[in-house]
Amino acid sequence: MLTDIEIAQQAEMLPISRIAEKLGIDAEDLEPYGHYKAKLSERLYSKTADRPDGKLILVTAINPTPAGEGKTTVSVGLGQAMAKIGKNAVLALREPSLGPVFGIKGGAAGGGYSQVVPMEDINLHFTGDIHAMTAANNLLCALLDNHLQQGNELKIDTRRILFKRCMDMNDRALRNVLVGLGGKINGVPREDGFQITVASEVMAILCLATDLADLKARLGRILVAYNTDGEPVYAHDLHAEGAMTALLKDALKPNLVQTLEHTPVLIHGGPFANIAHGCNSIRATKLALKLGDYCITEAGFGSDLGAEKFFDIKCRYGNLKPSCVVLVATVRALKYNGGMERSELSTPDLTALKRGIINLRTHIENMFKYHLPVVVAINRFHTDSDEELNYIAEYCQKMGVQTSMCEVFAKGGAGGMDLAQKVCDTIEMCNDNEFAPLYSTDLSISKKVEKVAKEIYRADGVKFLPAAAKALQEIERLGAGNLPVCIAKTQYSLSDDPALLGKPEGFTVTVRDVRLSAGAGFVVVLTGDIMTMPGLPKKPAAFNIDCDNEGHITGLF
Repeated sequence: MLTDIEIAQQAEMLPISRIAEKLGIDAEDLEPYGHYKAKLSERLYSKTADRPDGKLILVTAINPTPAGEGKTTVSVGLGQAMAKIGKNAVLALREPSLGPVFGIKGGAAGGGYSQVVPMEDINLHFTGDIHAMTAANNLLCALLDNHLQQGNELKIDTRRILFKRCMDMNDRALRNVLVGLGGKINGVPREDGFQITVASEVMAILCLATDLADLKARLGRILVAYNTDGEPVYAHDLHAEGAMTALLKDALKPNLVQTLEHTPVLIHGGPFANIAHGCNSIRATKLALKLGDYCITEAGFGSDLGAEKFFDIKCRYGNLKPSCVVLVATVRALKYNGGMERSELSTPDLTALKRGIINLRTHIENMFKYHLPVVVAINRFHTDSDEELNYIAEYCQKMGVQTSMCEVFAKGGAGGMDLAQKVCDTIEMCNDNEFAPLYSTDLSISKKVEKVAKEIYRADGVKFLPAAAKALQEIERLGAGNLPVCIAKTQYSLSDDPALLGKPEGFTVTVRDVRLSAGAGFVVVLTGDIMTMPGLPKKPAAFNIDCDNEGHITGLF
């Protein structure tokens, strides 16, 4: 059996100009990065402005488990399947982060015969977007520390500096650091820290910005610190937004690549969903809606994280109206939610499945709260029994939801044609859905958090620790109480405790900190022990990755 990278390396890719031609994109609007990937020009937005929007399809999933769900694989396979049934679909996906690539989770280019290529490029440096965000973020940090060194005219309180450095790698040793320890000539001593780039506000800003002017304005609104009088200091006060924008001007342009079956894909932006808002850029999604009759996008992790933020943050700012939700589940993952040991998941067990299917039910019900139709994609494994598959289908049918047995990993687009047809039929039947975000931004921050916790996580309530309550008061004092909330929470459970599987009951969500991302336009709410700088596992994926003398990469999934 071939590995993902072996399948990708054997693929016959079309020149990226051919992929662009399929979308009606002229050569002058294509900025190639080699033969098989390119950026799309700013002019393309004005050229396509008068085109009608296609239908927006969100792919999300149940809570992730060690058994794997294959959400990106299903997204890619659905795009390929759309082409096989004669539909013009464009995928809009996120860029992978190097942290998971070299850590434990892996990349974000799909798998098997439903991949985006060139897979190695996409999973590694790609077109340099995330590196540009890292540079822009750290430029602001350098300007801040230089300001302290040069006399601190703004009277910045070094104990209340909020903005951190970043790098796109899992490195727990950098979570908390001391800087400026070499004497006055080497900078003012202070406590600092790093977060992973994909959890940074700069990443969120780029993914929510509408154009360069909006990007610059948002960068200027980044809350950097407080001064000794307790007043806020923003990036604009440090005159940072112009140079940051210069570093990000090319990163703001979406990237065009292709699937193994030559379906067009826009890959742009890569925020984590358990920490940040977990969606690709508004610009890429909106452009895909103009270039195709269907735009297929995804949101990170389970629907309690990525989909909730997609609806309540991205759709709100982008004025987007989804047409359908595809909810990915596997028999194996549902049995895991039912208490079955990971080592036993290949063994048929209807009892464990019946216990665990409550997780799927909760995610379906959550999507109904946004007034959207749902199609469940059962990502099929060869170990799944007919009895187990039939049980899921019958269970979903009683909820008024169609299911499709999806085999896109093994068969590519051909394994998702039934799913594609059911999605199209569902959109046709529910063309006038009444999509709306879960909450009004007029609610207080605490009420918005409580709304998500009770309605989506099914918590009994929310407890704000003293530090979080104090931060909440400060944010509301700054006039930011009307922003949506971006809740950072474990992906493994509907609760804030990763050990609680299925549908936890009788729990309270604990908020330990609240931070204002004024540039991004949301309030970050930190729950449980979630960290903005992950660490590597005992045996990271990096151990298996190698490169020979000819530049041939091996071990990349």
